[in-house]
Amino acid sequence: MTPSPSARQETPIRLFRSDFLEFFSHMSPIAVLVIFLPMVGYFMWRAFTLNTGKPIWSVLVAFLVGLIVWTPTEYLLHRFVFHFSPKNPSEKMKRFLFLMHGVHHAQPRVKTRLVMPPALSVPLAGLFYLAFSLVVGRWMGLPDLMPAVFAGFMLGYVVYDTTHYALHHFSFSGGYWQKLRRHHMGHHFKTHNMRFGVSSWVWDDVFHTNVRD
Repeated sequence: MTPSPSARQETPIRLFRSDFLEFFSHMSPIAVLVIFLPMVGYFMWRAFTLNTGKPIWSVLVAFLVGLIVWTPTEYLLHRFVFHFSPKNPSEKMKRFLFLMHGVHHAQPRVKTRLVMPPALSVPLAGLFYLAFSLVVGRWMGLPDLMPAVFAGFMLGYVVYDTTHYALHHFSFSGGYWQKLRRHHMGHHFKTHNMRFGVSSWVWDDVFHTNVRD
C-alpha cells in the first residue's frame, strides 16, 4: 500500500467563518481510532462482565452480528442520508447537505475531510446505542448481549472510515483492494447516484446500484 499519485493536495473549501468551527471540520483518521477503538473495547468488556459464567461464544456471536449489521447500515446511510436529495430544498437545507457530505464530493482529495468529524459521528453513535438498547435489549430481551452487538457495530464503523481514507489516499497492489478502490472512485467521478458501498460492494449488488465498468 503506497500513497496514491492522485491524492494531491488541494486547498480546502472554508466552511465556517469561525476559526473554532472551521478547525473541527477537519479530522485526522487517527482521531477515529482514538475515539472509537476504546469504545469498542469498553463495550466488549461490559458484555463479558454481564455474561460471566455463560458460554463465551454467545458474546462473540453477538459481536459478529453487530459487525454484520453495520454493512447494510453503511450502505443505507450513504445512499439515503448522505445523498438525500429533496425537491425544492431551502438554502439552509442545501447548506446542511453540503456540510454533511457535499463538500467531500466537491473536494474528494482533501485528506482532512475523508473521515466523519466527531461532532457528527459521536452523536450518531449515541443514537445507534439507543436504537440497539431498544431493539436488542428491550424488544429481543437480550440486554446482556446488547453491548457486544454495539461493539461489533462500532468496529464496523471504524473499518468503514479507515477504509474510506485509505481508498482516497493510497494505491493498492492486491486485487480485492484495487477493485474496491475502483468501485469507490467510480462513485465519485462517474456515477454519484450509484456505488454507495465503501468497505464492500455487496449491498450495491443486492440493491442493483453497482456498475460494471
